[in-house]
Amino acid sequence: MLYRIGRALFRFMFTVFFRLRAIGMDNVPSDGAVVLCGNHTSLLDPPLLGTPLKRMVHFMAKAELFDIPVLGPIISRVGAFPVKRGGVSRDSIRLAVQLLRDGNMLGVFPEGSRNNAGGMGKKGAASLALKSGATVVPVAIIGTYSIFRRMTIVYGKPLDLSAYAGGSSEDLELATEAIMKEIRRLHTAYSKGK
Repeated sequence: MLYRIGRALFRFMFTVFFRLRAIGMDNVPSDGAVVLCGNHTSLLDPPLLGTPLKRMVHFMAKAELFDIPVLGPIISRVGAFPVKRGGVSRDSIRLAVQLLRDGNMLGVFPEGSRNNAGGMGKKGAASLALKSGATVVPVAIIGTYSIFRRMTIVYGKPLDLSAYAGGSSEDLELATEAIMKEIRRLHTAYSKGK
């Protein structure tokens, strides 16, 4: 319930203040395990990633956020779960894989944090998808979150990562590069038409 209310509020905010345009929502499976992999430039990226979709999106969030009064309980109730700063614990990975095996959707930013450090790290998205058998959907977030300037979110076609199912470090690097390459391609292709 709280997730639906929050999604409606963010949908209103993104539509009115950032003229949100969402493309390719039909590329996101309506059920089953999905990893949404997007580029990351702002603290607003996580809510933007899930706002246009009907399904709930789960996210990893810095453990410190869960200690903040009011915020901690809210983000827990909207599907976020904690990850320790400086590295992802086995418990966090286990929970993420279980969420996917249970048929949920997870939002991940393969670049890591906005500063390209922390979060799931570079190979995390590919690793989670390959361990769980989840569908990977690349997502390009285009825009700067400037008031009354258009923000565009593009959900690409699901990627076939079966060639990297060996799970070696090299496989994970190649799978991650395939994901990032498609995110960059979507970003470039749709930035021209902004």
